[in-house]
Amino acid sequence: MSQISSFHAHVYYDPSSREAAARVREALAERFIVQLGRWHDQPIGPHPKAMYQVVFGLDQFAGVVPWLMLHREGLTILVHPETGDDLADHRHHALWLGEKLELNLEAFLPTPSAPHITADLHRPSP
Repeated sequence: MSQISSFHAHVYYDPSSREAAARVREALAERFIVQLGRWHDQPIGPHPKAMYQVVFGLDQFAGVVPWLMLHREGLTILVHPETGDDLADHRHHALWLGEKLELNLEAFLPTPSAPHITADLHRPSP
């Protein structure tokens, strides 16, 4: 079983909701021990909309997530653990507040320039 090292919350916004996203961001920083990521005004990685990331520890989960449930100002938020398996964390271990967006999970798959390498551990003897 994987270990959770921390959590990420991705707060999605568009030009009309950026002010609300800024209020949520400011309130999170005032109330909790969190690390705020940069504003990404364009889709990035698996994220289909503009967003910023909030990183918080296991000890903050019980405060941060219920607070977001009640104070997200209509924004969509993805919360997921950090286990070292980005694909599983975003696909299987995530929870959504608001509208569930379709993520670009191909961003986590190996590319031809960086192939996924696996060892053949059961090679028959000659």
